[in-house]
Amino acid sequence: LLAPPSLQSQRAYKPGYTQDRVMEKDGRPNWDSPMQFVLACVSYAVGLGNVWRFPYLCQLHGGGGFLIPYLIMLLLEGLPLFYMELAIGQKMRLGSIGAWTSISPYLGGLGLASVVTSVYLCLYYNVINAWSFWYLFHSFQSVLPWAVCPINSNRTGPTEECEVATPTQYFFYRETLNISSSIEENGGIHTGQALCLVLAWAITYLFIVRGVKSTGKVVYFTATFPYLVLFIYLIRGVTLHGAINGLKYMFTPKMAELANPRAWINAATQIFFSLGLGFGSLIAFASYNQHNNNFQNQAIVVSLINSGTSIFASIVTFAIYGFKATLNYENCLDRMRLLLLNTFDLAEDAISMDSVLEWTEKLNTTYPEQFAQIADKVREGECNLEKELDTAVEGTGLAFIVYSEAIKNMPLPQLWSVLYFFMLLLLGMGSMLGNVTAIITPLRDFKIMSRMSNELFSGLVCVFCLLLGLGFTTTSGNYWFTIFNDYAATFSLLFIVLIEVIAVSYIYGIKRFEKDIEDMLGHRPNWYWKIMWAVTSPLLLIGLFIFYIINYIQGGTPTYQAWNKELVSSAFNIPDV
Repeated sequence: LLAPPSLQSQRAYKPGYTQDRVMEKDGRPNWDSPMQFVLACVSYAVGLGNVWRFPYLCQLHGGGGFLIPYLIMLLLEGLPLFYMELAIGQKMRLGSIGAWTSISPYLGGLGLASVVTSVYLCLYYNVINAWSFWYLFHSFQSVLPWAVCPINSNRTGPTEECEVATPTQYFFYRETLNISSSIEENGGIHTGQALCLVLAWAITYLFIVRGVKSTGKVVYFTATFPYLVLFIYLIRGVTLHGAINGLKYMFTPKMAELANPRAWINAATQIFFSLGLGFGSLIAFASYNQHNNNFQNQAIVVSLINSGTSIFASIVTFAIYGFKATLNYENCLDRMRLLLLNTFDLAEDAISMDSVLEWTEKLNTTYPEQFAQIADKVREGECNLEKELDTAVEGTGLAFIVYSEAIKNMPLPQLWSVLYFFMLLLLGMGSMLGNVTAIITPLRDFKIMSRMSNELFSGLVCVFCLLLGLGFTTTSGNYWFTIFNDYAATFSLLFIVLIEVIAVSYIYGIKRFEKDIEDMLGHRPNWYWKIMWAVTSPLLLIGLFIFYIINYIQGGTPTYQAWNKELVSSAFNIPDV
């Protein structure tokens, strides 16, 4: 099904193999320039996780202090494995299945595992792009729909569910998802979301329809425009009221977190998934390179850009955090001020916002009996800026609720909403290019698949993923989304990359791998790369693998958070799936 064994063997083991002959025989297309390849890798690696996962981890693990384990893990794990996958793809000039089969006939299943994992990822990842389309389309209104509660059916006031929650929560859970109260309840497909998902897949198809020729053009936009939006948001963010509080929080490291093992584990995990290792996308992208392309420098550049983007996005996010936390804190002080004024019958100007806490202590000391009547309300409504900043949110909660909450309070919220959700859309679409390429490239290496035109085969893959992905647009779809996000491409990827690095180091052999790299670059990799591949990276991956197993066993029966329509809160339920 693949190339003849003699040709496979020649590709895999013969350092002097001339790539030009392969191009003549298989007619494999190339990137128009090395810049296209770099932009494709940046567009793939820099995704939604840089915007909504990394800032959360910084907030969770002491602000800037998290950068120390993060950058160390980049050097020990992320960069060497990224380099390794690019080298394999460029040398073998095949997708993941063909590349690993060329190394050893027994490793073909490794490439197949990467394809299956990429299929799982594609099924639910484009749903996020559908949500971005939904929010983007709703941004072109005189009043943002998540800024106010809709009127109830009797037209006597706001909808009760929205009134108990917040307009941003209501819009996401009810208008966007129309979420059910449990995974067992399925009320059918959300038509609006289904149409947005069809649009997301249609655009994905147009991006990949002609292989690297179309993808190579698209990445000039998907890889660069998000930085323009982030830069605009940075300027706007740092000028917001209270932004300085968020930035101080980020750049004031809590060094005690360095003694927390979970901070190091989260740093290693974030590097691993942020670079997109194990999916086969990097192998597929590199397979379209010229034989003597300098992938070593490109691996370093892309890895640094990816990590730099995470830090850059965190600065923007913490500026927004500071604005939102300060707004909540000042609203809390205002409520407390009114409570004290009304309870103790004080003059309107007796208590200022700056003296609320001082007056609270003073009145508690002077009028203890009267203060005791409101003591419970004071405790419940305690105002604490640090506590507001400590509230860590990740994932869809950060992207579609926290950011929406902040945007609605900005001047010209429609403009900032359009920019933000268009940026999210481009980040998601850029990653989808790599995800779908990881499926199409290895499958088209089979002769039976290569007989189909690019247009037809790409269309079949997109339609297949679209039809399966429609399940995520049902009322219980968000619960399935969470299951796929937590389990479909986490544990399996660790196992795939662990086998990859063991296969290269101990089956294919470091010395043979060195010669292949010398054949492409003109020099052998230095001691740093060899130590990382042979010892450090495998040990780190084994450690992460064991941690995930222990964590899963200790976690007990898996649970998920469900939206309670009556209480408008999250409650834990046990799924029977």
